[in-house]
Amino acid sequence: MSFWGKIIGGFTGFLTGGPIGALVGAAMGHAADTGAGRLGDPAQLAAMLGTREQLFAVGVVVLSAKLAKCDGPVKRVEIDAFKRQFRIPPENMGEVAKLFDSAREDAQGYEHFADRMGHAFADRREMLEDVLAALFSIARADGPLTNGEVAFLQRVQLGFGLDAPAWTRARDSTSQKPRPMPTGPDPYQVLGIAPGATDDEARATWRRLVRENHPDAVASRGGGADMVRRAADKVAEINAAWDRIKRDRKL
Repeated sequence: MSFWGKIIGGFTGFLTGGPIGALVGAAMGHAADTGAGRLGDPAQLAAMLGTREQLFAVGVVVLSAKLAKCDGPVKRVEIDAFKRQFRIPPENMGEVAKLFDSAREDAQGYEHFADRMGHAFADRREMLEDVLAALFSIARADGPLTNGEVAFLQRVQLGFGLDAPAWTRARDSTSQKPRPMPTGPDPYQVLGIAPGATDDEARATWRRLVRENHPDAVASRGGGADMVRRAADKVAEINAAWDRIKRDRKL
């Protein structure tokens, strides 16, 4: 399943009310009303998209286009990368292409979409992490990340409400295949808590351990490269344990 299909497929009722082209078409109608086919005021457009479906459909297109623009003229390889990451059905590509072209005229205004998506999908952080990983792939399509692209992605991370481990996973992601089912040691032993611990106790312990073991924290304490690598492995183990506990408890 494509990355786009994976997100839509996991979101019940995503296409209720019409195909994605209709959602993008509504945004394009607004753009036409606000200035000769331009995107218009990004803040106003983001506010207009009242449903999660509309916001997601338009938000990923706008973020991708403005990311491609932030380091200079948009290149074909960046457009191709966008199409690979978000596989829009052929019948909807015309509307999406128009919105992409309008959004890429400048790199301004993306913050409104990142913030609105972070608020709307606060209960779907894993999905937002997948979107951030897709944006990393688009940014790398034309070469190593530039300072401007890193700043853009960090602002998207902030708007999405994602933590440092999510940033690391998205940055280091090499594919958009579904994550494998985690295996390994007892997750409660990894966190150092009893199986009978409350949800709040487990969550608080996970957050504390991530904070204490984060590679940046280790580096700030003077840890060398080996210690930082070990810290990264430890945080990955902690996150995997918490993911298993959340899934088992249906949190």
